[in-house]
Amino acid sequence: MSDDQKGTYTVYILECADGTYYTGMTNHLKARLEKHQQGTGAKYTRGRLPVTLRYAEKGESKSWALRREKEIKRMRRKEKEKLIQERGFDFEDPEKL
Repeated sequence: MSDDQKGTYTVYILECADGTYYTGMTNHLKARLEKHQQGTGAKYTRGRLPVTLRYAEKGESKSWALRREKEIKRMRRKEKEKLIQERGFDFEDPEKL
């Protein structure tokens, strides 16, 4: 199922140029990543470009995505690094998901 289909949401982690992580959610990952890279995405990432997609997880509802995003944002950096190491990736093309 494509990430732009209604009812499919993605929670993602970006690594910013300064080494920090940004966690977000969307129902159209490719478009959202383009906005981040153009500096029109989240205020947090605008001054930390470029960003690299490190982790993405798909779910079927917006409520799931909001809960999962909050859960990941509450994780300590080491926990996020472990999540990325175990289930993440190292490329910027969301079409490869």
